[in-house]
Amino acid sequence: MQTGCVGFRIVTVTGLSRTALGQRVPLAVERAVNPLRRLGAREKLVGWLAPLALTLLAFALRVVGLGNPNRFAFDETYYAKDAWSLLNNGYIQTYVTDADGNPKTDINADILSGHTQGIWTGDPSLAVHPDVGKWLIALGEKAFGMDPFGWRIASAVAGALMALVICRLVRRITGSTMLGCVAGTLLMLDGLHFVLSRLALLDIFLALFLLCAVSCLVADRDWHRARLAALARRTDDGVALTGWGPRILFRPWLLAAGVCFGLALGTKWTAAYPLAAFGVMCWLWSANARRSLGIRWAVVKGALVDGVPAFLQLVIVAVLVYIATWGGWLAHADQYEEHLSSTQYRQYTGQGRCAKDDDSYVATDLDTTKKWPTADEKDASGLGEVWQSLRSLWYYHQDVYTFHTHFLNCSTHFYESKPSGWLLINRPVGVAVTNDIPPSTPGCDAPAGSDCIKQVLLVPTPVLWWGGVVALLFSLVMWIGARDWRYGIAVVGALSTWLPWMLYDDRPIFLFYAIAVLPFTVIAITLSIGTLIGPSRAPSPRRTAGVIVAGAFVILTLVNFAWFYPIWTNQMLTHSEWLDRVWFSRWI
Repeated sequence: MQTGCVGFRIVTVTGLSRTALGQRVPLAVERAVNPLRRLGAREKLVGWLAPLALTLLAFALRVVGLGNPNRFAFDETYYAKDAWSLLNNGYIQTYVTDADGNPKTDINADILSGHTQGIWTGDPSLAVHPDVGKWLIALGEKAFGMDPFGWRIASAVAGALMALVICRLVRRITGSTMLGCVAGTLLMLDGLHFVLSRLALLDIFLALFLLCAVSCLVADRDWHRARLAALARRTDDGVALTGWGPRILFRPWLLAAGVCFGLALGTKWTAAYPLAAFGVMCWLWSANARRSLGIRWAVVKGALVDGVPAFLQLVIVAVLVYIATWGGWLAHADQYEEHLSSTQYRQYTGQGRCAKDDDSYVATDLDTTKKWPTADEKDASGLGEVWQSLRSLWYYHQDVYTFHTHFLNCSTHFYESKPSGWLLINRPVGVAVTNDIPPSTPGCDAPAGSDCIKQVLLVPTPVLWWGGVVALLFSLVMWIGARDWRYGIAVVGALSTWLPWMLYDDRPIFLFYAIAVLPFTVIAITLSIGTLIGPSRAPSPRRTAGVIVAGAFVILTLVNFAWFYPIWTNQMLTHSEWLDRVWFSRWI
């Protein structure tokens, strides 16, 4: 019990004054301030220099041999070319089938041979994913040209930046620069992350923006709690808030999170699920902060006091940013209205069947009169034109949604996998392969009668992912049982980026979509390591055992990374060396 005089009143604050070890229990206003704020300049400098050094190492690993293989790998054939069209035309156009006059070579070969201009038909393409990731790929093409290095460099930068962001995020929630660097190291050494950082696909950008958004939300949690604590200190009793508590309308970190979520949505729509999940988490964090400072019914009151401003700054801002990312589309809405307003996706009436020959979806009973209402409207001007273009964009979204939910259901793919087995690495994706390389080829050391192979395989680092499954289960126990909010970040992040895919497992989906799950798995592992080692720095059997186990796990991850490195980087391997790395028949 602590007693003090405020003005002419005697104020008593009741609570635990000492722990079992005899240490004073800090008041709620003291606990609300992140201990990192009290660090000296030297510790803060180290907190930046160590993650930056790790980021540079991650970038160096990803940029070496970035142009290998020297061709369009997997879905690069779509995104690299879409990006080039955005850069040159402002919107995505379809490509001609022949650019060099030689019908024996396709457009991909023509582009690689240097034919990079005059290769579009002039008609808009019905792209089924938003443009943010493609614009980022286009920045690399602008800087380095329309070649494999140019269209992959943006992914390498995004992958390296993820290491920096997760270092800083884990440092914030644990108070340990060392644990932050452990998280960055584990992320850097994952094979799925490594390969996606070396390909012009969209998923690495989605993962980056989601990780940035969650980092901003955690920073907002600290900022909001510190702000409430500062206001609580000004009350009569110096520690308690009453009634509804103060109204904090503007929260800068929350606004930044909204921008990041908007960019994530502008990369792939699946970002909507973690946006919803972490939006609820933000409300609960805010309510808990108010409850700890004396406000009763904080969850209900926080829904209004914090929830409404948070919804505006998080969700509404995300939606506005998302719409803004379609700027190129909106500027050329008339082209889409003319060429894409009456596709089979618009005319689809809900009737269809699977074709027997090619596993494609055949729509039946099409309503050939259906088109976007804006297609027949007279072109407006001013604000009317903006509204007309936005309506056209909405109809375009409806058609793309029809494509995703109906026209892919009958398709199959050699590398498709069920999301229920992603965390156990059920079916990796081969994005590039060169088979049957004869022993006479330079670099091929295969014995007579055998051959060599070069492959880029999108497979995670097994030690990391299998250990991550255990860590996520432990995180669930710690979040619910120990009420440790930090583990909630890992659990909610992993579930919101993984479980929604179960809704679409009747269409071809791929293991590399799980890249959005990876940062939260790494957070779960790192928090588990921190719990294993314990908070005390004093030598003890527990700390020794924890350090040994944690160190062994990181070293095993490093060794596992080195072992799989050749099949992530298109290196020459004998057939037996390749089989040594393909651990299960389902990986082939």
